Amino acid sequence: MERCGALGDSCYLLHDRDTKCTASFLAIIESAHAKTLPLPTRSPNLNLHSERWATSVREECLSKLILFGQRSLRPAMRESVAHYYTEQNHKGKSNVPLFPHVMETRCDGAMHCRERLGGLLRWYH
Repeated sequence: MERCGALGDSCYLLHDRDTKCTASFLAIIESAHAKTLPLPTRSPNLNLHSERWATSVREECLSKLILFGQRSLRPAMRESVAHYYTEQNHKGKSNVPLFPHVMETRCDGAMHCRERLGGLLRWYH
């Protein structure tokens, strides 16, 4: 475990109570000097915001692409994160983007479209 760097310098491993976390698996983790901490039972909303973000990225981007390793995953994630934070409207934030893109405003009344990932993600302004 120390050579492959799976845990790195981590001191703790948080895990749910899934049956995949067997005693032998947890023993391997603890042999790397990392303490295992199970999450509380019946706590589905424990990490609600990260679950929602991961679901959005998975449904809007990753499920529609064929990726071949990290080399193709990284640019796709970079574009998806940029779209999520700067272009996508968020209902919890008065239907405005979290970090709006500063753009020149044109008074010609024409609709413009910005595409990401070959048109998979679109933003109209």
